[in-house]
Amino acid sequence: MSHKHPVISVTGSSGAGTSTAKVALEHIFRRENITPAVVEGDCFHKYGRIEFKEKAKEFAAKGKRLSHFSDEANLFDKIAELFKSYQETGVGKARTYVHDDEEAKLHGVESGKFTDWHDIGEGSDLLFYEGLHGGVEEVRPYTDLMMGIVPVVNLEWIQKVHRDTEMRGYSTEAVVDNILSRMHDYVHFITPQFSHTDINFQRVPLVDTSNPFIARDVPTPDESLMVIRIRKPEQWGVDFPWLLSMLNGSFMSRRNTIVLPSSKMLLAMELILAPIVQDLMTKRRKA
Repeated sequence: MSHKHPVISVTGSSGAGTSTAKVALEHIFRRENITPAVVEGDCFHKYGRIEFKEKAKEFAAKGKRLSHFSDEANLFDKIAELFKSYQETGVGKARTYVHDDEEAKLHGVESGKFTDWHDIGEGSDLLFYEGLHGGVEEVRPYTDLMMGIVPVVNLEWIQKVHRDTEMRGYSTEAVVDNILSRMHDYVHFITPQFSHTDINFQRVPLVDTSNPFIARDVPTPDESLMVIRIRKPEQWGVDFPWLLSMLNGSFMSRRNTIVLPSSKMLLAMELILAPIVQDLMTKRRKA
């Protein structure tokens, strides 16, 4: 851990909903006048869009599948290098993956490619990473707070199918094939992270999601519960009785697990994370 240059990571699969945690932290950063150095995990993919497709064909010719979840398609060492450098010096190297034509105009790089590596972090108070691999083994020694966004898998698939068909124009069949192609890597590179994260936020649907590939709608917050597991609540000074009083309809299912309506998810994140971030900043000022 680094008192002077803390690192916060949010990790979750494609379609898991990590953006909600990002919004909660942005609210906290703004209220606390904190300047974060923000890094998106896809900048650590090993291949650009066209190169990835070519590599995937090479893998397929050998009877293997390549996915963005695996170590073969990512630069885990570069994530660890950034986290370590930031903790030690407050700066590090990152780049930007250019998703679309609008971003291409902004960065002067073709869509589907990366910008050059550049220094980030100068003048920042902490490093905030959001992506697929914020809790892999290589980076764990260099994080101060790791969070996992982990909806139950049927719900995660429903969210991915709806996002990729409605926002990205893919067919349902193409999305399902993509899910299947990543399954081995999902089991070996995504899920193991959540045994090591400090806090997990898991959404559980209260409606039938038996066949996620024919679901017409994503279950609403009123149709689901949020299960929040804090691995070492004593480390973070989490006050569960206070949380229960602040979050209507919540209850404890285990000594370190609180359950609440999903409509309270953003509020719960802010109530839990604000004191933790404040403590990190207090230690930073003292350091």
